[in-house]
Amino acid sequence: MKLSSLRRLISPTMSIQGKIFIAFSLVTLLSIVTITAIVYMNMRETIKKNAVTSVTDSIRQADESLNIMLEEIDRLNTVVVTNKNTVIDTLLSPSEEISYEWFQEQKRIDEFLSVLIDYKPYISRIAVVGLNGKVFFSGGPWLDRTVLETEMMDYMLRNGSQHAYFKPAGVMDVITVGREIRYNRETVGVVMVDLSYDFIKKTYGVKPTADSMMYVLDKQNGFVYQSESAPDGSAPSVETIVRMNEEIARPGSVVEQEIDGRPYIVVSRKSMNTGWTTLALIPLDSLLSESTRIRNLLAEVSVIVFVVVLIGSHQVSSRITINIRRLKSMMMLVKDGNLTFPKTEIKTKDEIGHLYHVFISMVEELKRLLEGIRMSEKEKREAELTALQAQIRPHFLYNSLNTIKYLAKLNNVPNIVEVSGSLIDLMRSVLGNSSEFLTVREELHYVYSYISIEKYKHMEPIEVHTEIEDEALLQCRVLKLMLQPLVENAMIHGIGPSGQGGYVLIRVYGERNDLMIEVTDNGKGMTPEQMDFLLGEAGKHEAPSRFSGMGVHSVHERIVRMYGDPYGVKLYSEPGLFTKAEIRFPKLCGTDMSKFGKEVI
Repeated sequence: MKLSSLRRLISPTMSIQGKIFIAFSLVTLLSIVTITAIVYMNMRETIKKNAVTSVTDSIRQADESLNIMLEEIDRLNTVVVTNKNTVIDTLLSPSEEISYEWFQEQKRIDEFLSVLIDYKPYISRIAVVGLNGKVFFSGGPWLDRTVLETEMMDYMLRNGSQHAYFKPAGVMDVITVGREIRYNRETVGVVMVDLSYDFIKKTYGVKPTADSMMYVLDKQNGFVYQSESAPDGSAPSVETIVRMNEEIARPGSVVEQEIDGRPYIVVSRKSMNTGWTTLALIPLDSLLSESTRIRNLLAEVSVIVFVVVLIGSHQVSSRITINIRRLKSMMMLVKDGNLTFPKTEIKTKDEIGHLYHVFISMVEELKRLLEGIRMSEKEKREAELTALQAQIRPHFLYNSLNTIKYLAKLNNVPNIVEVSGSLIDLMRSVLGNSSEFLTVREELHYVYSYISIEKYKHMEPIEVHTEIEDEALLQCRVLKLMLQPLVENAMIHGIGPSGQGGYVLIRVYGERNDLMIEVTDNGKGMTPEQMDFLLGEAGKHEAPSRFSGMGVHSVHERIVRMYGDPYGVKLYSEPGLFTKAEIRFPKLCGTDMSKFGKEVI
């Protein structure tokens, strides 16, 4: 079965149990069919091979047995033709029949021939025939001088220098083996031995099946031996056998051939001694009749095995998928929103058991998440209410400060107008601007607003100066509220304690690909331990900026977290002289800040 056909048979919408059942069934069916076919074909070939081997061995043994007999007969003939006193002298004797001398000669040669064939049941007759008409024989049937005029005698004389094998026409019970008798280089007679045909039939009576046939043909395509016809009379004709013998190019071969519409295995062998060809015809249908019965038996057994496998595969697939069906039922309950369904425990330790425990864990986690979402929604509603209240407070504060600023302006109090205006700008920058980044210009503006408020707290003036190396640097973007905490630290902690005034220098310049901002004051300065304390872990606990809520350490951490270690805050100071805070940013003067990731956007 092709893979595409199998895929069409197993539908994607089919249940796992159905897929397992069909897969088991198809694999079993394919295996049974394949094994049955292989066994049947091998059995057929084995039967054919065994039949051919058996027939070939039988023909070879028959041929060897016949050769042994013919060699024995040849030795008898040699004894006869070389016996001068008894055989040759008798043939050449001038004695006439019905004379005393003739009777003596007859008696002597008969005794000689009788001794030669005694205890040899395969020889029916031995005869000595002289060309002068004298005939002597022992055994039967009767033989007289008329044999000189027969075709057999002519054949013997023509082939007398070698062994002559001749089967008389119309005589079905003997094969005559002859040899000429020569004296003084002249043929004076012939010695003939008749081999019993019963011996031939016993020797070549080999039949693998009842309707098998055996044929022995001589050099002239004459039938030396022919087995009896098949019981159904379906034997090939004589002409067919002769033609087949002529067509077989190499005797000793085995071929399958169709004769008169029926397939046969033809086994041939040619005797090197006699030159006779033996043909064995084995009908294939008869030979393989037993294999057909076994094939039918195999088919019946295969059907029974297939039915048993179907039943077994149904049971196995049902047991395999029972836990899958249970898990599916629980999943369907969860799909319908029932998270408190009754759990059918699956105790197996296979993949389904692991999947069950994972599913139960997922359901428990889902219940926890749903409870968290419920609490989160509740908190969200509370936060929305709080946010609404928080939106009202800044608006109320802005309006109040604007009223104070307006009243101060009406009463000609410019310092209150300035402080209230700066405070409004700072509050809008902190509460109203949600962006994480500002330009350097915007950051300086917020610093100026802070300074305009702080200067009224000090008795002596604090001068703040700004140096900008390049006006283009004012468009670079930096993190919001990075500069104000450093300026606040310089004014309050650096200059403020002296009470004598001072100055703060804010310097903006570029250094290769970085943006540098320095905040320098001429206050009391710091020791290295104080600087380490301020930037180290202890700096986390420093007093935060009163306005921004951020200290120097927090500013440093924000920059490092955003841009990495090369950037941040560095402190330089000499006690009693100055303190300088240096901030290093990447120079981002355009709008593309994608290289710092989603956090920056």
